[in-house]
Amino acid sequence: MTTAIINSGGANLGSVQHALHRLGVESVLTTDADAIRSADRVILPGVGAAAWAMNALQEAGLVETIRGLTQPVLGICLGLQLMFESSEEGEVDCLGLIPGRVRKLEVGEDLRLPHMGWNQLDWISDDPLGQGLDGSEWFYFVHGFAAPVEHAVAVSEHGQRFAAVVRHENFAACQFHPEKSAGAGARILRNFLES
Repeated sequence: MTTAIINSGGANLGSVQHALHRLGVESVLTTDADAIRSADRVILPGVGAAAWAMNALQEAGLVETIRGLTQPVLGICLGLQLMFESSEEGEVDCLGLIPGRVRKLEVGEDLRLPHMGWNQLDWISDDPLGQGLDGSEWFYFVHGFAAPVEHAVAVSEHGQRFAAVVRHENFAACQFHPEKSAGAGARILRNFLES
């Protein structure tokens, strides 16, 4: 099985690749459209700002490539947000794979932004990514913007409920960092690779 990690320029690329290696899976970090299209699994990681990341994907000529993928695709953190139609962060049009707009988290004065820390998930529908997970696990989040819950299969909360795991057709994504979430995150990655 071949796994392609789209080189979106984010700082978490090495840790994603290392997490896959720990699962015995070799991956290729690439911006080559043919390598991405021919891979059995594709991962779209991302950290930073939506406008910058979309610009990087456009400069690499990968926007239409990603939109046309038919194999299982997993977005991570900013990768989840990029799958939606648009983002308030930089007022940018995104990939448009999932209906909805990413907005800034609304939190009270007692909560800090960005949201950085460990949260549990509330699985609101069955999904292959949640196989073997019961909601007691903790996952590591770093984000100031969040996707709406309409296409969520799992939600979490930081001042408001937000999409923690989404799925639309062959595109799935998690707002948290599975590569930094110990055994629970490894299970998410394994579930993706085996689904």
